[in-house]
Amino acid sequence: MNRRTFWNYGIGAGVLLTGCFGIGGNHSNQNRKLMGNINHSVCRWCFEDIPLETFLKQIKRLGINAIDLIGPDDWPILQKYNIDCSMCNGAELSLTEGWNNPKFHDELIDRYLKMIPLVAENGYKNLICFSGNRQEIDDQTGLKNCAEGLSNIIPTAEKHGVVIQMELFNQQDHPDYMCDSTEWGVTLCDAIRSENFKLLYDIYHMQIQEGNIIDTIRKYHSYFGHYHTAGVPGRGEIDDSQELNYTAIAKAILETGYDGYLAQEFIPKAENKMASLKEAIMICDV
Repeated sequence: MNRRTFWNYGIGAGVLLTGCFGIGGNHSNQNRKLMGNINHSVCRWCFEDIPLETFLKQIKRLGINAIDLIGPDDWPILQKYNIDCSMCNGAELSLTEGWNNPKFHDELIDRYLKMIPLVAENGYKNLICFSGNRQEIDDQTGLKNCAEGLSNIIPTAEKHGVVIQMELFNQQDHPDYMCDSTEWGVTLCDAIRSENFKLLYDIYHMQIQEGNIIDTIRKYHSYFGHYHTAGVPGRGEIDDSQELNYTAIAKAILETGYDGYLAQEFIPKAENKMASLKEAIMICDV
């Protein structure tokens, strides 16, 4: 048994991890149910070595009812287990080929105009997008290009109730990516002026790029439509081996009135990956 299975990390009254699963089990008063204040999700790619159906069964037992970054081919499997797709993908070209470059606009517009109704028809809400790399395009021009390109799909997103969400990345992991600043992203949102365009605020990326996470959330929360986690440094577990206090961050998110999803996007380093995921959920369950 992995040592994390029995590690009491002492949040609130304290939670004893008595196994990979069993949140809320009445066999032990040291276990507790999820509080229900935070909508928990998890990114599929971080656990992609676990077969999808097996993974869905496991996260259901942890009280997780949503999964991030799943495309249309796998939506029927999610629906089989009544799991929400909290962030859809499949319309984008790549992380590096995005809306900041007009040469990609025609193809991106076509792909998103096809995907947006499909997202809505399947009962989902969020669809990811990317700025793309600079590739010698200056930030002001890139912002203008993004706004012009996205303006062709936002009316369709508004019609179908789908929120297009551009993810923020850091330069260490994604050199040359344009949307690497909260203020740049906020300026883009102001240019688009639609509640159907938001920023996916990746806490891991922005801690590396900017820091000042809680103040940024308090200041700009109305621009953020989704959150991702991971430990800094190393993108591993969000426990006390890393520098971010995710309990405090989750409280700050909750205090803004946010009712969307907080999705775990750490890459498990421990042998027992599901125990790490359970631990992360409990750390953020405020």
